Amino acid sequence: MLYCFKINCHVIIKYVGKLSLKYKIYNMITIEDFKKKHSNKVRFIGLDLGSKRIGVSICDERQSIATPFKTINKINTNELIEELKIIIKENNIGGIIVGNPINMDGSLGRSAQSVNDVASNISKSIDLPVILWDERLSTVGAFNLSSLLDVNVSKRVKTIDQNAAAFILQGAIDFLNN
Repeated sequence: MLYCFKINCHVIIKYVGKLSLKYKIYNMITIEDFKKKHSNKVRFIGLDLGSKRIGVSICDERQSIATPFKTINKINTNELIEELKIIIKENNIGGIIVGNPINMDGSLGRSAQSVNDVASNISKSIDLPVILWDERLSTVGAFNLSSLLDVNVSKRVKTIDQNAAAFILQGAIDFLNN
């Protein structure tokens, strides 16, 4: 016997008998699919996933401006997910935008694979849509923008991750609003 159940964004197929097969589709979707389905009255969280620090940003409910929120020192993925759950609950977040570090030639390197793995784990643990967004040059853009705003170098370095997350999230919400 083969049963197919659809539960929220999860699809579970299970063969009942001697052999069981489980297949899940998590909440990972493309920005184009998300654009078709998303509500205009929901806040998003933007993430710049680094190996040591995670930049976090949040946009307003009108999805017009992304604001740097905080930098999380990464210990492990489970602790990151627990911290994200708290932020999501406290700020009424409706979607997660994760910066995807694609190489300049469009290929996926080791850092992109690492981000994909973490994003997949977030998607499995948090019941919100998770979207990968091209983050090429986001850290450079955030650093240059803060220099144009005449922010001193030590503060720029301290806040670069959350500023890069805001840069990533702003790009995604600009795309969604056009």
